[in-house]
Amino acid sequence: MNKYKLSLIFNIIIFMMVIGASIMMFTGFRFMPGKIILESNKLGMFKFFTVDSNLFMGIISLLFAIFEIRLLRGNIDEIPRYMYILKLMATTGVTLTFIVVFAYLWPLVGSLYLMILNSNLFFHLLVPVFSMITFIFFERNNKISFKYSFYGVIPVIMYGLFYLINVLVHMNNGIVSPVYDFYYFVQNGVWTSIIVVPVMFIISYTISLILWRFNKIKN
Repeated sequence: MNKYKLSLIFNIIIFMMVIGASIMMFTGFRFMPGKIILESNKLGMFKFFTVDSNLFMGIISLLFAIFEIRLLRGNIDEIPRYMYILKLMATTGVTLTFIVVFAYLWPLVGSLYLMILNSNLFFHLLVPVFSMITFIFFERNNKISFKYSFYGVIPVIMYGLFYLINVLVHMNNGIVSPVYDFYYFVQNGVWTSIIVVPVMFIISYTISLILWRFNKIKN
């Protein structure tokens, strides 16, 4: 089985997991018992970068799968470069979600189990892992030059602006409720944003750069 067929299978699985997890969170459906954290139903779910990055990943995976089907059928000669760039951006987003959950939120909350309950089993773990495997092993190419590695930060910048504005407009005597600072980034004071924001961008670009390098085929 060639890499395009394997990539197609993985992309379809990723899309199906994202759709399933989105429906679960939107409707409040739960199949695992435990305390509910970092979860919100209906439109409130879209406030989380986890959800947004996974939905972006699902959309790009579906589009990538469509191109792969056309390629395998002989309707096109190759997958366009912009699809690989979009895949890099999407994979960077869900990889950042994965790292934040396991390196920051898990120690903060004190329970890995609570991090992977119900829809978050897919959003926090399965979709990111499947996405990294697909991009690194089955979608390797030489179409993305170094300059495009910076594109991986774009979704993070867009979400970061939303998050920062949301925090600032809900300040009360310099304090922001965890209801609005749901990732607990500025619970020690809004001034910490001057540290948090650059750190998140640096981490995001590092992820994008590493993914770009592992994806690139050596000539």
